[in-house]
Amino acid sequence: MSNLYGGGFGNKVDYVFKIVLIGDSAVGKSQLLARFSRNEFSVDSKSTIGVEFQTRTVTIDHRTVKAQIWDTAGQERYRAVTSAYYRGAVGAMLVYDISNRQSFDHIARWLEELRGHADKNLVIMLVGNKSDLETLRAVSTEDAKEFAQRENLFFMETSALEATNVEPAFLTVLTEIYRVVSKKTLVANEAESGGNEALLKGTKIVVPGQEPVSAAASNFSCCRSS
Repeated sequence: MSNLYGGGFGNKVDYVFKIVLIGDSAVGKSQLLARFSRNEFSVDSKSTIGVEFQTRTVTIDHRTVKAQIWDTAGQERYRAVTSAYYRGAVGAMLVYDISNRQSFDHIARWLEELRGHADKNLVIMLVGNKSDLETLRAVSTEDAKEFAQRENLFFMETSALEATNVEPAFLTVLTEIYRVVSKKTLVANEAESGGNEALLKGTKIVVPGQEPVSAAASNFSCCRSS
């Protein structure tokens, strides 16, 4: 899997995955995006107005994947506008600030809105950002893990400031999306090659994505569901 920034892969792109970042204002969504897409961090970053997006191309299983990551404003007045941008998303990162308990308490509402607007097979990761503020921690890792397990979400704590776990968080989501998409393609090909004969024999056709997308989350170590 490549960790290279930008292009360098020519013009051929095998997949384009849309991921949305959602959560309260000032939890660090824009900083996470800047760190992953450009390896940058701005101390003077201002609140996002409406929606912005960045792209980054990576290699997964020898395939070129272009991540189109949308940064949605967390302010209430923009929620009706940004809800339209959930459509077409195949992944989402629910972001809260570990030093702000209210931002974590609002996650359930953001998740409800996300599931109401996005595809049911969406790959979702709960992200506790600003892990560098450990001395100001207001949300325990255990609380977040419990919530993630209950809702079948991936989970990781990150620091956009220190670049901690930012890369693994995004690549985990992208890799899981790739796994789901590849499985869907494989099942479709097998169904096509088998034709109606497989159906007549009562062969069970597995619909990808019906299982909890966080099935692998239980194997995570360090700041992930266990």
